[in-house]
Amino acid sequence: MTRTQTETTGPAGAAGTGEAQGPQQYEIVVVANRLPVDLTVEEDGSTSWRRSPGGLVSALEPVMQAADGAWIGWTGSPDVEAEPFDADDMHLVPLTLSADEVADYYEGFSNDTLWPLSHDVISPPEFHRHWWDAYRRVNRRFAEAAAGLAAPGAVVWVHDYQLQLVPALLRELRPDLRIGYFHHIPFPPLEIFAQLPWRRQVVEGLLGADLVGFQRAGDAGNFIRVVRRLTDLAARGQLVTVPGHDGGEDRVVRAAAFPISIDSSRFDAMARRPEVRARAEEIRADLGNPAVLLLGVDRLDYTKGIRHRIKAYGELLAEGRLSVPDAALVQVASPSRENVEAYQQLRDEVEGLVGRINGEFGAIGSAAVYYLHHSYPPDEMAALYLAADVMLVTSLRDGMNLVAKEFVAACVDDRGVLVLSEFTGAADELSGALLVNPHDIDGLKDTIERAARMERKEMRARMRKLRRRVLADDVTKWSDSFLAALGAGVDGAEVPEQDVDHLRHAHQPHGEGPRGGDDA
Repeated sequence: MTRTQTETTGPAGAAGTGEAQGPQQYEIVVVANRLPVDLTVEEDGSTSWRRSPGGLVSALEPVMQAADGAWIGWTGSPDVEAEPFDADDMHLVPLTLSADEVADYYEGFSNDTLWPLSHDVISPPEFHRHWWDAYRRVNRRFAEAAAGLAAPGAVVWVHDYQLQLVPALLRELRPDLRIGYFHHIPFPPLEIFAQLPWRRQVVEGLLGADLVGFQRAGDAGNFIRVVRRLTDLAARGQLVTVPGHDGGEDRVVRAAAFPISIDSSRFDAMARRPEVRARAEEIRADLGNPAVLLLGVDRLDYTKGIRHRIKAYGELLAEGRLSVPDAALVQVASPSRENVEAYQQLRDEVEGLVGRINGEFGAIGSAAVYYLHHSYPPDEMAALYLAADVMLVTSLRDGMNLVAKEFVAACVDDRGVLVLSEFTGAADELSGALLVNPHDIDGLKDTIERAARMERKEMRARMRKLRRRVLADDVTKWSDSFLAALGAGVDGAEVPEQDVDHLRHAHQPHGEGPRGGDDA
């Protein structure tokens, strides 16, 4: 694709006058709450960027690198202005949020209203009108930023529950765009979603997209049921017909499942590197070379079932079915939403539970639980996965859970057992795992013990099955399938391979202006 000049003068892309050069524009724009990097402000006032944790970044980074597209997102720090810049073959456009917006839009409406509502109200959601007002304002700013960056007819891919109003707002500004939205977390059933005072506005926001993607078919089904109940729109199967604006042609919106994955070949290659394998052996040695090393890796979130797994492990020790130092549990709990009260309470409860178990069953040089409240780089995570015998994923509700797939991709020796909650999206795909109901503590205990004592032959057979699936259905396949469906329209016709390739690989910026040079 050749670079072209544009005559746009604002987010709506209105034509300007004369020969003025407009801003650079892109054929594909990703809109997400966060950039794939975090801005850190040092004590001396200097700033630096580092790669963000989280499943969305892990999933989208290779897609954006291949596409050479633009990514709009928050910097991660309030009240910090930053210019657009290039990092890791991506053009990053920071959007500034004030401290009040972070408190109301992000910590409030997104994480104290929408998040618990979408996760079976494990924690009760709160409904505050000033939170909703902030959510609307911030969503509009994201939409305006995307409208200003998108080339005529471009693809804009909006991500996740923080930005559910963006598709409709963006369509108002730029009806020429092809708009996709992907919902990374569960979409609640009608009976729960109906609690939201602004339920109709959220549904109408999502219906601004041409394609609304979900992790599981059940989530897409929940959305269609909500549309049928809360609107007068015609919905048939996966398709919703939306009347055209001001008598214009009707649009058809498709809602379907597109299970997300990881860059599995990258994790596979990482786990084969000699230094990573040596680090895995070092980890086991540092832990006293236990016969069974159990591993949990999660954000510190009440949806992840961390308390349930630690409780089950403690009871196994109390009953003598596992013992220290032959068994050890490493629990990595990455910091998450530390300003939200429910998360502060969770941290206190988890750390208290770990302390009690270590006090009762640990010994000098041999802890029962090694609790790590940190984030770690990918190579260290690959070493942890390699070192582990059993991976415990006990989420109470999870859109997908990419940690489960990372563990499988790193098990290059076909060694290791995955214990996986049936309430994760990954449970639909990873049939070689041992599925559990984390609410059933006795059942969870039995499954952990079975995993710890599994014979090598069964372990290898299960892991090979898991690895075949994870290595075949990687993040590139996920993005290809979503973009192909977005390009195909509502009839589901196959998109020519060259068109999919165009969407993924041929996105070049319009305009000749310089791009930011800051590095992550």
